[in-house]
Amino acid sequence: MSNTLPSQKIFSLTPTHNPHRWYMPITSAGSVGPADRQFMFGGVGLASAITAMEKTCGRQTVWATAQYLSYARPGDTLDLDVIVPVSGKYNTQARVVGHIDDREILTVNAALGSRPGEISEQWVEMPKVPRPMDCEMMGNWKGQIENLHDHIESRLVKGKYGSDRVNAGISDDGHVVMWCRMKDNLPVDSGAIAIMADFVPSAIGNAIGRNAGGNSLDNTIRFREIVETEWVLCDIKIHSVHNGFSHGRMHLFAEDGTLLASASQSAILRVHD
Repeated sequence: MSNTLPSQKIFSLTPTHNPHRWYMPITSAGSVGPADRQFMFGGVGLASAITAMEKTCGRQTVWATAQYLSYARPGDTLDLDVIVPVSGKYNTQARVVGHIDDREILTVNAALGSRPGEISEQWVEMPKVPRPMDCEMMGNWKGQIENLHDHIESRLVKGKYGSDRVNAGISDDGHVVMWCRMKDNLPVDSGAIAIMADFVPSAIGNAIGRNAGGNSLDNTIRFREIVETEWVLCDIKIHSVHNGFSHGRMHLFAEDGTLLASASQSAILRVHD
């Protein structure tokens, strides 16, 4: 299990004298948004909470769900308190409250552990897609100052991003597929996967044919098996948009087709016409 997630270039947790409390400075490297009002990317918050629980409990995450309550901005320091109500022989039930002073930023509930078992199968298949370097690089997330996307390379397999999605009309299937990898040869671990899983709202614009996205209300991730891989295929499906909210899911695959994790998310619809 790695000590940081996935690198101090994106975020770094620091322990305290209390083994159940960690803190994390919010930096531009883990943030998104316009230069004058950047905020911590939701997936970074989930990744930091997963890391705090794994390091506190000494077990790997089975599933985790985050509820996003408020914004944290570069220059803030996020405290993460790990609460462990139940810890059994094979699995632990835990939660994290992330806060800045008395202001709660996110709450994460999770189960961690592993059990003996001989059966290992998957019934979700990775789509047949071109190799990453045969796909167009996505550059529409670049900002005027450093942000999270400076540390992740993305290549589009299917769907429309940036100006291509504007006036494209309603998508037939709400489907986006893209390859992602951590830059600087950073490893793909539970934190990196949690960050990528938070890209679900980025597919909303493709689904509705507008310059649009969303602010995450939640993110639930279910880990199957983490294997060594440089690239992760993010298979995203926007299920619906209604009453100003969007719902969608993502399957994340290693290059060899192994299902790493599944994620689902709800977001506040933001249209930026």
